[in-house]
Amino acid sequence: MSSFTTIRKAVFPVAGFGTRFLPATKAQPKEMLPVVDKPLIQYAVEEAYAAGIRDMIFVTGRNKRAIEDHYDTAYELESQLEASKKFELLDIARSVMPDDMTCSYVRQPRMLGLGHAVLCAEHLVGDEPFAVLLADDLMVGPPGGEPVLAQMTRAFGTLQSSLLAVQEVPLDQVRRYGIVAGDAMEAGLTKITRMVEKPKPEDAPSRLGVAGRYILTPAVFDEIRSQPTGAGGEIQLTDGIASLLKKESVYAYAYQGTRYDCGSKEGFLQATVELALAHPEVGGEFRAYLKSLAL
Repeated sequence: MSSFTTIRKAVFPVAGFGTRFLPATKAQPKEMLPVVDKPLIQYAVEEAYAAGIRDMIFVTGRNKRAIEDHYDTAYELESQLEASKKFELLDIARSVMPDDMTCSYVRQPRMLGLGHAVLCAEHLVGDEPFAVLLADDLMVGPPGGEPVLAQMTRAFGTLQSSLLAVQEVPLDQVRRYGIVAGDAMEAGLTKITRMVEKPKPEDAPSRLGVAGRYILTPAVFDEIRSQPTGAGGEIQLTDGIASLLKKESVYAYAYQGTRYDCGSKEGFLQATVELALAHPEVGGEFRAYLKSLAL
């Protein structure tokens, strides 16, 4: 692999059905569900953009047209806003797709796991390192600090190795995560020696759970491709990374910030409340409203 100081491409696996949010996701992608005033996918794309990435690759499915429409020009809407002299709203509509950002789309024809989704993007990624962002995980950097992926791309510039975002999770929740263990390096960095997908608490090698942000070298594609399929015929990204460990260094990066598990209703509601409180337009009134409730 050539030496890269920057990550140029990000992959967004967005082909899932979002069954945990039915009936809301019956006719619209779960990634288009709004948290306050932006859809989940936009938070992830903005995070990638803030990390210097300009090539966005969406691995979609047949019911995901709304994502493509979101990142297209809405001529009728823009004309109406311009005619009505609603220039502030016009700027918001246009800001969704910055001029220097490109979007590519590839379909995942069958739901065969996260590893398979990433593999679908191989021809668009090419032979360079890339980021993977799971829109279900809404990540917010620390107050006044860098967004999570920007933290990781900076670390990659030094390490030139694959990085997985991790957080310490309660022991009774390890069965919901890929868990990593290894040799502690500098603060917040662990050289991974072992990965276990959703272990029982008594089998977990640590409490470091993988969150939905990855920076991967292109060598991972061959490792994913060589994996046997698991339950339901799925190809797991975790298995591909575990195989990559035998050939390259892979690091766990303990990010600074907050993760909201918006794949669950509880996490989605938590994100909605906390981001609404921080929102410059509605935060003050919403805080007063919450204080008025007899909870």
